[in-house]
Amino acid sequence: MKKRIEPKRYLISFDSHTLSHIFTDILVVGSGVAGLSAAIQASKYNSVLIVTKDKIDENNTTYAQGGIAVVLSPEDDVVKHKTDTLTAGQGLCDASVVGMIISEGSKRVQEMIGLGAEFDKENDHLIFTQEGGHSFPRIIRALGDSTGREVENTLIRCIKKDKNIKVFEYTYTIDLITEDNVCHGIVAWHPKKGTTLIWAKQTILATGGCGQVYRETTNPNIATGDGLAMAYRAGAALQDLEFVQFHPTTLYIAGAVRFLITETVRGEGGILRNKNGERFMPKYHERAELAPRDVVSQSILREMQNTDHTHVYLDVRHIPKKRLYTRFPKIKEICESFGIDISKDLIPVRPSAHYMIGGIKVNRFSMTTVKQLYACGEVACTGMHGANRLGSNSLLEGLVMGNIAGIEACKSAQGVKRKLAPFSIHETSGGSKTSWLDLEDIGNSLKSLMWRNVGIERDEKRLLQAEEMIDMWCKYVMDKEFSNPFGWELQNMLLVASLIVSSANKRKESRGVHHRTDYPQTDDIHWKKHIVVAK
Repeated sequence: MKKRIEPKRYLISFDSHTLSHIFTDILVVGSGVAGLSAAIQASKYNSVLIVTKDKIDENNTTYAQGGIAVVLSPEDDVVKHKTDTLTAGQGLCDASVVGMIISEGSKRVQEMIGLGAEFDKENDHLIFTQEGGHSFPRIIRALGDSTGREVENTLIRCIKKDKNIKVFEYTYTIDLITEDNVCHGIVAWHPKKGTTLIWAKQTILATGGCGQVYRETTNPNIATGDGLAMAYRAGAALQDLEFVQFHPTTLYIAGAVRFLITETVRGEGGILRNKNGERFMPKYHERAELAPRDVVSQSILREMQNTDHTHVYLDVRHIPKKRLYTRFPKIKEICESFGIDISKDLIPVRPSAHYMIGGIKVNRFSMTTVKQLYACGEVACTGMHGANRLGSNSLLEGLVMGNIAGIEACKSAQGVKRKLAPFSIHETSGGSKTSWLDLEDIGNSLKSLMWRNVGIERDEKRLLQAEEMIDMWCKYVMDKEFSNPFGWELQNMLLVASLIVSSANKRKESRGVHHRTDYPQTDDIHWKKHIVVAK
């Protein structure tokens, strides 16, 4: 591959002498399960500021349906859950991190329950569901299919009661402020307050994923990979970016937003059928609909190709209506809005980009390769998921690693005795002022390109085509100086997309969610290792 076009250090020009300044002990960027968990822990001995680019509950956590995978059943144990996770990760999980997160997970979930989170029960006992890749029912849920919202709302209630925590909503983080590989805070922008420098003793990135670089995605509009891009520009190492997980079943209605149909629908007995009404998963995997997500996604794609159809169908008509409606009230409501009665009709589904398995490389303490900078949640790569995330392990990881990030940042901040003070920065980005560009068209073209060429199936020819197109768009967009989030988001999406393409082309094998049709076999001799990228 050609050498990638490197981005500017900062997306905008600014002079610290002309801007307003804000100071906090701990700065958390992002407001999902990981960020809020980190803030709560860090606030015990420090002032904490949470910065989020939309309202506080607009994030991937809120939209998470399925549940939390956790060892709370007497019949389950940590070894079983760890084994399932390692098997799904196909040789690239960090076994010690997996064991730690699963062991700590039960404590963190019990804490959530103590904070008021209400998970579904029957006869006063938690209800456990089984999902693909799990050998045991260990998924707990809330309100049937609104687990993420219950977790988010519980944490928000705690945040609002905490006098040490402030929240800045609708505040866009443009870049990290660094000097000599040390992070000192962020450059932020608010539509009314303009550009502000926020200085912190410790900074925690919890900005979520990058699903919006794909045309078909379950992620909300905010998931544009900002944290990944700003960390890369700041010199942090990123890892495993070729591993983008596609959720097998999202509601497919032409022109409509791709609404997630949780994996627990299959855990409760849902069956996948092709356009001819044939059940097809048993011929692809012994566990059929409960196979790991990468297997199910690839199998659905193959059926779509074999039947020359845009989607397949999820059949839940055999599940008793009362149980179906009680178990999946949100899915029932959404499907009804499109004239689909899930008790009588087949649900049209197809895969969509769902979760960035790779991310900012961190150690078991959530520390990045940049000093005073932590990362947790989907933006981070802990080694938990390897080459394929096991269903419902993400909320678990967010809870555990968010807590750890908050605790570690708290300790480090207490060790900083000097008073926070800004230093002089006069940054000229070198970018020309915005010329006429149809940013929306470039963004849509990027998403379509990534879906076609860097999706569930990949090969060298399509990856090289993607690289060439992204390079061309970068030449037009990356050297421009924008003054609004739309332009900054596009620059971030182009950068993240280029890193995904580069990593995907380097890994010349198939492993987990990374499926190369030109290298269909898993190659442990040469590729049982991580791909790390850094500026």
